[in-house]
Amino acid sequence: MVVVAGATAASGVAAVRALRAAGATAIAVGSRTEHLAEVFGDPAHDAGVPQFACDLADFAAVQRLSADVSARFGAVDGVIHLVGGWRGGGTLADQDDADWDFLARGAITTLRNTSRAFFDAIAASPRGRFAMVSTTTLARPSAANANYQAAKAAAEAWTRAMAQGLAAVQSARKEGPLPQTSAAVVLAVKALLDEGMRAKSPERSFAGYTHVDTLAARAVELFSDDAAEVNGARLDLTA
Repeated sequence: MVVVAGATAASGVAAVRALRAAGATAIAVGSRTEHLAEVFGDPAHDAGVPQFACDLADFAAVQRLSADVSARFGAVDGVIHLVGGWRGGGTLADQDDADWDFLARGAITTLRNTSRAFFDAIAASPRGRFAMVSTTTLARPSAANANYQAAKAAAEAWTRAMAQGLAAVQSARKEGPLPQTSAAVVLAVKALLDEGMRAKSPERSFAGYTHVDTLAARAVELFSDDAAEVNGARLDLTA
């Protein structure tokens, strides 16, 4: 069973669809009950998508979410973190505090909270996975994107710290090491592409963009990858 955080975005919808196609139970988590229902329909229907509204920037709320999901659906095997968004532009001096607060909340705080609240479940799973989406532009930071890139860099560092934490309770245990079964992974893209974007700008090539379906497929594949090989990895999905 996999929790998709940020499920109402195009990438989240693709992830839920791919997980269900692979036979997994996908839990859709978003900020508003109404929006979840608009995107996924009535969860009470047969084969409906289970939905939870949660403020992922509130750690106590995420702890309750973790407990509620486990109580209703059993052990959690993974979390796919797709919360974020982009803001930027201008010079370094133009980088706005309101934009930083938005990015820090979406890219960093929600990731910190979900990783902490679900850490024990992911560590206990025989195929535990935590995945976040970052940007390949961290290799070439720019003044115009300083806020965004700094937030993503922090989120990456946290995810790799989670990877070390997972190793510490499994393959890197000082006494009685265990097989590495869990992994925290960074999926890096230049930018994401969906069909709505193509329809809006059919003349554009979107060179280097990664389609949300490609991202979703790779996220699903993580659950069959060797955890020891992908734990702490940064996988470039640039098209």
